[in-house]
Amino acid sequence: MKILNLYSGIGGNRKLWSDEHQVTAIEFDDQIAAVYADLYPNDEVIVTDAHQFLLENYKNYDFIWTSPPCQTHSSFRQNIGVRFRGVSPVYPDMKLYQEIIFLKHNYDGLWIVENVNPYYEPLIQPSFDLDRHKFWSNFDVNHRDFDRLKLRSAQIPDLEEFLGFDLSNYKIPNKRQILRNCVLPEVGEYILNAALSPVKQMDIFDLAY
Repeated sequence: MKILNLYSGIGGNRKLWSDEHQVTAIEFDDQIAAVYADLYPNDEVIVTDAHQFLLENYKNYDFIWTSPPCQTHSSFRQNIGVRFRGVSPVYPDMKLYQEIIFLKHNYDGLWIVENVNPYYEPLIQPSFDLDRHKFWSNFDVNHRDFDRLKLRSAQIPDLEEFLGFDLSNYKIPNKRQILRNCVLPEVGEYILNAALSPVKQMDIFDLAY
């Protein structure tokens, strides 16, 4: 299967995927992309804008995973940072909803869009929730509970052990945030397995939004 992994980070979602798949990872930060390339030497890694790459290349893949920037949607940023810590409010980044609508109406393959729990009622209702994430997709994924660290208190060694990464040899800034941004590898594996199972694709826009 040809997989497009957009906004890949260091590849938390990809960690437990089989190498039988042909994976292309898109990451804008060249330092983070270099870590990904080292961790997954069989993947193609491209340093570019993921949003634009999706628009120009979506037809070339069988399965698309996209995790558009989440910070401006984050309930923690708004409810703690803005309200109590003097963080400046910002417009929500609409790439999230642009990509959901675009994939729904233009892409014939399997797709999933991942983001955080927002501080507002989602403009398009998610297909399902897993772990600490909301997901929009065109295939069914059954609910399952996953173990999770308390991210607010977890430090780099805790996160590395829990996620199965060792970043000690990489000189990259803000390692803790990079690790916190990772989708739990077991969640990534669970979703890909669901996509590969012979289930009926569903219509996300049958849901109210």
